[in-house]
Amino acid sequence: MLIPQLERFLTAKLNENKRQNRIYLLFWLILSLCFAAVYIGLGIRQGFSSEYVIGDDAREYISWMYRYLNPELFPNDLIADYFQSVTPIAYGGIYRLMMSLGVDAIVLSKILPIVLGLATTGYGFAVCMQILPVPMAGFLATLILNQSLGLHDDLFSACPRDFTYPLFLAFLYYLMRGSAPGVIVAFIIQALIYPLITFIELGILFLRLWDWQNMRFRFSQQRQNYILFGLALAAALITVTPYAFQSSQFGPTITDAMARTMPDYFRGGRVSYYNDNIVSFWLDGRDSGLFALLNPVQLLIGLLLPVILIYQPRFSTKLKITNQVKVLLQVVLASVAMFFIAHALSFKLHFPSRYTHHTFKMVLAIGAGVVLGVLLESAFDWVRQTQSNKSIKRILIYLLTAIVGTALILYPTTLKTFPKTLYVVGSAPALYEFLQKQPTNSLVASLAEEADNIPPFAKQSILVGKEYALPFHTKYYAQFSQRMTDLINAQYSQDISQVMNFIDKYRVKYWLLERNAFEPEYISKNTWIQQYQTAAKIADSKLLQGSNFVLSGLIKSCSVFESGDLFLLEAECIKKG
Repeated sequence: MLIPQLERFLTAKLNENKRQNRIYLLFWLILSLCFAAVYIGLGIRQGFSSEYVIGDDAREYISWMYRYLNPELFPNDLIADYFQSVTPIAYGGIYRLMMSLGVDAIVLSKILPIVLGLATTGYGFAVCMQILPVPMAGFLATLILNQSLGLHDDLFSACPRDFTYPLFLAFLYYLMRGSAPGVIVAFIIQALIYPLITFIELGILFLRLWDWQNMRFRFSQQRQNYILFGLALAAALITVTPYAFQSSQFGPTITDAMARTMPDYFRGGRVSYYNDNIVSFWLDGRDSGLFALLNPVQLLIGLLLPVILIYQPRFSTKLKITNQVKVLLQVVLASVAMFFIAHALSFKLHFPSRYTHHTFKMVLAIGAGVVLGVLLESAFDWVRQTQSNKSIKRILIYLLTAIVGTALILYPTTLKTFPKTLYVVGSAPALYEFLQKQPTNSLVASLAEEADNIPPFAKQSILVGKEYALPFHTKYYAQFSQRMTDLINAQYSQDISQVMNFIDKYRVKYWLLERNAFEPEYISKNTWIQQYQTAAKIADSKLLQGSNFVLSGLIKSCSVFESGDLFLLEAECIKKG
């Protein structure tokens, strides 16, 4: 009696008329949420390990948002103005609302993964139930998906892309359920937070205007498909267009021809888009590849889904994959189409991999859950139908199931780091506290990497910073590059007048130097500075010659603050020589 109950527990199919099956559903859903909560907890624990901790990419978006509380912050700040312009409306709105309620932006960025992760798990489980109504399959699908999210900064970055997973899965769920209001609401929210994915969703809705019958494409006979596509298209025009115009003040996007002349787009650069290996470029390039960042290997189980569908009659007769599985194919087709369109338009639609990295991960995870669910029930069917050695075969099936299940669950424990959060820990708390006490127009010039942390932690503007050196819009990056060139030239200048002119031009209040800033290998080992080739080569040559620079001789006399290997020089003191 125990064995049939165990098999039913593992492969029970949902039946709304059976209370016991609803109990199975609740159990597997809660278990899915528990695993998600554990993974999320491990991540946010890192986020709260110190007072000055923030997501790597979050610095780009979070810093300027403190203007909501104090409009005088970051005055005439190129970097803050740029990232404010490219921040999606609803994403900024969420932070503005929560900050008005007294929640700090950095703290909010650390607790958002809880909401996003649990919502992703809930909707992922629900989508799987629409395809194969076996709760255990939903558990496996969300387990694999959450493990995949934990291998990359897909949930802890506090960036708009983190919202992709719950919103896209919500879109798929309501689409499968035939809920037009749910589809449109999920679509609009997606468009207002991470517009890129709306192109894929539009593609899915467009594909649903066609039916494949008798080896021919025919127009769909379902009126709702046309209504949904029309409403979504109108919503996209209304929501995405203002976002495009908002960022246009910083120029059009970089073209392919321009990018190929910029070190930023090659190996060691800020973006590292192009790759000498053409196969790697198209298949697994981080920003250019069709299958970028698709791991763990468990996701590949989802590739067996087409085989299961083709030979479905040979598998379990008890479990039937529903017709909603076609939505996964529509997701793949729309994603691949947008991938090649993004390549053709060269950066106008951002990086091509953004259109497959997220959606492929979700499709493969759900596919893997379905495949494992069908295979397990098929194995039980095989044992039931066999006439000989039934006990031995059942033991083998249970043993194999236990091994596979244990391997899937314990997989994260085999990794050195899980989850990967890419949190950045500020290494100069005393510096941030000193700068917090200065006037809001205290612009800091620096080539030090620590400068990236000054905007979010000290609430002060910086002239340049590696984290903010995004070469996407021409006007922004032209100004940024000029600042960078001027800063390199001034920092390694032997002419006090050149240094003074630089300070006056950008109204610099402080100059942050590293202890090794004037050592021979400072520039040769810094790939970011080397991207600004002309200025970097001249400065590197001077360093190798052992030249005496204006700033190196003023460190002791003009330092107003020293912390570890950092010196903060006052600009007015520098001008006095």
